Amino acid sequence: MDFGDILDAWDRQTARALGNRRKGVSRNGATRQEPSTPKPPDKNHQKPNPLAAWLQVHEVYDKDAILDAAKERPWERRRRLLHARADAVIDLHGLNRDEAWNALDLFFLNCRRQGFEKVLIVHGKGNHSGSVSVLKQLVKTFIETCPFTGESGHGHTAAGGTGVTWVLLRDRRTHKGYES
Repeated sequence: MDFGDILDAWDRQTARALGNRRKGVSRNGATRQEPSTPKPPDKNHQKPNPLAAWLQVHEVYDKDAILDAAKERPWERRRRLLHARADAVIDLHGLNRDEAWNALDLFFLNCRRQGFEKVLIVHGKGNHSGSVSVLKQLVKTFIETCPFTGESGHGHTAAGGTGVTWVLLRDRRTHKGYES
């Protein structure tokens, strides 16, 4: 008998002993009763943490935890978004001031809810507006007053130049904006 045979015999004996214990048979062959063990609590019915519930209801965020989880620092996000394509585009050609303002308000609310990070506004260069570009000035005012707009700028010459404005939206996890 070599070592391999001894090891195989040991494995068979151990497997038999484990099988008997699972069936409720003791080593001497008598059946035994397993003590009743309490069931672990169901994971779906765990007690909620009151502090976590309050923080969730009142939309308080730990920006450091979010940054650690996302592993993207603000300057890295900015650099990535400056070179990224826009998630959504709105064209304001042919709208008056009130229509354009309402369209922008609805557009930014929808973009915010969908989690977009960069949007593009096509307002034109104002060639038919006289001395001042009406829609361009309106877009600038809207961006300054909207609580969840961040950095903005004009597109490249090939993409419309001063006739388009790109806007980076603030990160919705770290900035609470109005939801009207």
